[in-house]
Amino acid sequence: MGSERKKSPKRNKLIGVFDSGFGGLNIMKRIVKELPDYSYIYLGDNARAPYGSRSEEVVYNFTKDAVDFLFKQNCHLVILACNTASSHALRKIQREYLPKHYPEKRVLGVVIPTLEDIIENNYSKRVGVVATEGTVASGVFETELKKMNPKIEVFQKACPLLVPALEAGEKNSRVTNILLKDYLSPLLQKKIDSLVLGCTHYGLLEDEIKNILKKEKVRLVVEDKIVAGKLKDYLRRHPEIEERIRKGKRVDFFSTDLTERFKEVGSEFYGKKISPKKIKLGKE
Repeated sequence: MGSERKKSPKRNKLIGVFDSGFGGLNIMKRIVKELPDYSYIYLGDNARAPYGSRSEEVVYNFTKDAVDFLFKQNCHLVILACNTASSHALRKIQREYLPKHYPEKRVLGVVIPTLEDIIENNYSKRVGVVATEGTVASGVFETELKKMNPKIEVFQKACPLLVPALEAGEKNSRVTNILLKDYLSPLLQKKIDSLVLGCTHYGLLEDEIKNILKKEKVRLVVEDKIVAGKLKDYLRRHPEIEERIRKGKRVDFFSTDLTERFKEVGSEFYGKKISPKKIKLGKE
């Protein structure tokens, strides 16, 4: 009897992207641009946002709800496009939840790829981080950077009012510009040489932040540009995962709080019109 050719896994899986609100749409936009041939699902948990001021236990449970939903929608790989979820929930999900419930599936975050980029490019000795209260309180940026390079100094600043301002459509407002200057000032006084936008929402403010930094020798580290490239490299290095993902160029959007405002602001974050569907997670 002749040998049978081993069949490769059927390409019927999707890539899921999750955020507590709109910010992950920046990540999603860049991923779809970088890897346009795959099929995707985006989920925003707007009904329970923001996550930044919530406890670690609550963030974990909310993130687990979202991951579970995306896996049931036939996702094989999920990106936590949320720094708070990546900081508070990712490790526990990878080490405890996946082995028990979804051993063949994968969940990745946005923090480590961003920090790897800093180390790989060797351009920073004094790193500033702007993020939500939850991400700053977790200390994940400082802890992980110190593991990679103990000589790097890290200075963090929580920016609790930026996400609400952006989700209220205040991107170009005078109030948002004042907030940015106020939040960035203490970091610039520390003579930072790079600034990490440690919240996926903040990518929408890239031009405004560059304008404030224009007289400073500070390199801006923007997650959406980094994460897309890192995902492309991850799929190249893990063909056993890549070969399962559908080549369909389809993108579907879901939200836990579907309003006209969500469609308007979400479309601004994504860069084109989106038509999301409403779903429920956990015990809302």
